[in-house]
Amino acid sequence: MLRYIVRRVLWGVALLFIVSAVIFAIFYVFPNADPAKLRAGRQANPALIHQIREQLGLDDSVPKQFARYMAQVFTPFDWFGAQQHGGTGPMNFGRSFVSNTSVKATILDRLPATALLVSGAVVIWLSMGLPTGIVSAVKRRSVLDRTMMVTTLALISAPVFWLGLVALYLTAQGVGLVHIFPGQGSYLDADTFLEKCKSMILPWLVLAAATAAIYARYLRSSMIDVMSEDYIRTARAKGLSERRVILRHGVRSAITPIVTLLGLDVGLLLAGNAILTESVFNIPGVGREVVVAINRSDLPLIQGIVLFGAFFIVTFNLIVDIAYAYLDPRVRYQ
Repeated sequence: MLRYIVRRVLWGVALLFIVSAVIFAIFYVFPNADPAKLRAGRQANPALIHQIREQLGLDDSVPKQFARYMAQVFTPFDWFGAQQHGGTGPMNFGRSFVSNTSVKATILDRLPATALLVSGAVVIWLSMGLPTGIVSAVKRRSVLDRTMMVTTLALISAPVFWLGLVALYLTAQGVGLVHIFPGQGSYLDADTFLEKCKSMILPWLVLAAATAAIYARYLRSSMIDVMSEDYIRTARAKGLSERRVILRHGVRSAITPIVTLLGLDVGLLLAGNAILTESVFNIPGVGREVVVAINRSDLPLIQGIVLFGAFFIVTFNLIVDIAYAYLDPRVRYQ
């Protein structure tokens, strides 16, 4: 087991290095815009642009810039002039071209809102999706099953930004037809943790809707396959109650693949639906910040957030691999 964990950790580190190289190439090699001109502003003169290029280290060769960036992100050492051009790491993504603030500090400042949004959505989609999938599998081909599957298909098909706008129009205070939930921007006015959670109810539901529907359909399919296995018939032949057969033997076997989905989905939320949800509901999270950075062409901030999201995805993939190896011993021996 230890060899398997070490192997997966080394692969995760290598993958992060590859992702960092690709992101660096995309933002520093491919763009036609000069970062020094973006930093200097519209009224900049050639002397100021040249001075900024020297400060940012843009006059250095691309390999040296890449080595310095890797040192800033992954190490605490002053290699390749890291301290002079943005500071040392770890997880130092440089400074914003627009505000000249630390990208790392900006991300950490916005992270609590995103973490609250994602964690609440995870709890809701698990509490809604798993029971729906189990009931639908047990009541296969019934009216309840068909109703649930049609509903889940509709939720999967609805884009998150559209679902959020519809939810605001129907239920948000101030603009909704029925004033049930706090409206857009209510998170900004919340002072206590309880008020923040209250303002997140509608975003949680919107963000969790599609994922809960996917989990319900996935678990239903897995449960149907498991319930036809020989050991399920054996458990029933032993006189076990149907509830015990379903929960102890059926769900326990069918839910194992959900672990893989959960790890992937939590990581991918930071790079997908969380951005849309935060934009619709005006939540000051990491996703909302990347939209602002794109509008301002703030390359270091965009790059830092993208790489930060990649860290999350790789980390959760690593956690899933290790957890899956514990749940299924066959994995670690392959």
